[in-house]
Formats: sequence, C-alpha cells, structure tokens
Amino acid sequence: MKHNLLRACLVFCIYYSSQAQTSSSSVEKSVFGIQTGFLGIWVHHEAKLSNSIALRTELGLEAGIFDGAKYPKTGYFLVPAITLEPRWYYNLNKRVKKSRNISGNSGNFIALKTTYHPDVIVVTNYDNVNFISDFSIVPTWGIRRQIGEHFNYETGIGIGYIHFLNPNNVSFDNEADLALNLHLRLGYRF
Repeated sequence: MKHNLLRACLVFCIYYSSQAQTSSSSVEKSVFGIQTGFLGIWVHHEAKLSNSIALRTELGLEAGIFDGAKYPKTGYFLVPAITLEPRWYYNLNKRVKKSRNISGNSGNFIALKTTYHPDVIVVTNYDNVNFISDFSIVPTWGIRRQIGEHFNYETGIGIGYIHFLNPNNVSFDNEADLALNLHLRLGYRF
C-alpha cells in the first residue's frame, strides 16, 4: 500500500512538473513597449494568442532616403507605419530547458509582417514630395533578447511583397515589387 501511494505521488509530481514546464514556456499575455532603430521609432503591443503565438500591433514613424534627377540633393522622409504581425516563437521550450530567459517574449520567431504606409503625414526636407501609399506582406525570421528587466534588442530579416496604392482613389495600382525587411532595434518594455 505504501509503495502504491508513493508511486501515485511520484506520478502526480512528474505530471505536475511537466505541466508547469509547459505553462512557463509560454509567450507573455501582454507585452507593451517602444523600440528605435536606424530608420524609425515604433510603439508596439504583443497579445498572447496561444502558448507560442503572439499578435503584434505596431504604430511607428519610418524614415527613407531618396535621390534622383528631379532633386539637386539627397532627400529624406518620415511616414507613419501601421503594422499587424502574427509571431510564432518556436524555441521557448528549448530556452526554458537550457535555463535561458524568455521574459518579454525573448526567443526566436517567425512572423508575417503586414504593414501599411499611409500618405496622411509626410515629413521631408523638400516641398511637394508625392509619397505613394503602400501595403506590404513580408515573411520574417527574427530574434528578441531581453537585457535586464526592461531593455531588449531585436533583429530580423525577410523578403516579401509590396504593392503601391493609386494616389487618386486609394485602390491598388499596377505597380508591385519585392520588399525587404532588415531591422535591428533597441527597445524598452513597460
């Protein structure tokens, strides 16, 4: 009888610890922060959809540089960016098993970055610059790591599709191209 009770307790402890391991290797319920990089600044929120999937929403200002025959010198612009990005953090269990930090959703991820750049507000060093709105979908691989309690860094790379909108009636134009997502960001988590 003692052995059966001991076995039952052992099985319960193993089962409970495996469940605790699974639940502790989950993305956080909510992550809110600000990030900056080479060409912009962004405010973001990640909401948990499952143990390994989070939905990132992001508002930001992104910069660009242009040059051409129409302008005597190189120009720059800042435009708003609205992003919706599901992320799959695929290595959280592995990081927990190796006793690595996963707070703030620190881990490797695969994402589908969907961004819209409206031409509502354009800041530039030239007058009368015509910015054409665009919509892009870029599959991206990336990593995020926590530095201390509040700071983090993130890097990612991906190639996808960008489609420019017709400026007269905000419909899809016949212009389409490849989009590159190459980012390195430093951030603060609230």
